Amino acid sequence: MTDLHTAPAPATATATWRPPAPVAPRGTLAVLPGRGEHGLVYERFGRRLAADGYVVHALDITPDRTAEEISAAVTAGAGTAPTSPLVLVGSDTGALQALHAAAEGGRNGLSPAGVILTGIAPSGTEAPGTAPDGLAASGGTARTGAPGADDWDAELAARTACPTHRARLTDDRALIRGALAAPVPAHLTIEATTDLPALVLHGAADPLTPLAQARALAARLPHAALGVLHEGLHDVLNDASHRSTAATIVLWLERLRTGAGLRPVLTLEGPTGRTPA
Repeated sequence: MTDLHTAPAPATATATWRPPAPVAPRGTLAVLPGRGEHGLVYERFGRRLAADGYVVHALDITPDRTAEEISAAVTAGAGTAPTSPLVLVGSDTGALQALHAAAEGGRNGLSPAGVILTGIAPSGTEAPGTAPDGLAASGGTARTGAPGADDWDAELAARTACPTHRARLTDDRALIRGALAAPVPAHLTIEATTDLPALVLHGAADPLTPLAQARALAARLPHAALGVLHEGLHDVLNDASHRSTAATIVLWLERLRTGAGLRPVLTLEGPTGRTPA
């Protein structure tokens, strides 16, 4: 008799940043990177949020992973008793994976309290020719006459305007150059939704994914807020405005922690009216 069995999925490498002692954790974030990236690409973000009291786990997730696999990896990476609220944070294809994992919800044993979707990958429905010179569109074919997907300068120009992060990526041997031009996996282009609170952050100057796609995503999620970063590029967590982005995320997390329907913690008042924060 032959024993049939399913081999366990390989363990997912996870980078973790914790609040400094004696700060008590205020919540847990699971970060899902995008095409060509790995968890340590988000070290600066992880350290900054940890300083504000949040445990941050950045997972080495590849775009081909399914919602079930994402849920299992997050559950393993966050441990048996993560400090609530547990929030999924995704960038590029990681944002789509976070959304799909949240949509599956309890069916996969994962129960996040919210999702933060940043610089979502193109869905494949955007107008042709939106990819910058030197990068392919989501179909995976470089534009005619463009330098090609291995043009590092073009990829950097699409990812971030932050000189510090550009230098970090250039020196990163684990980063897969050109992967930002790879097709978005078909299972991630299927429309997904969730009733969880969601924060959608997108760069107004993102050369890969039109801002209109982020607006449409936020519009179809019943409890979503949209943040548009002026002059922001694709990786808003690591763009030139990364401090403002992190501060916005902390404000949103603090509202989520109140458990009162994202009630504002404070309201800014000025000559143009009131702005909740």
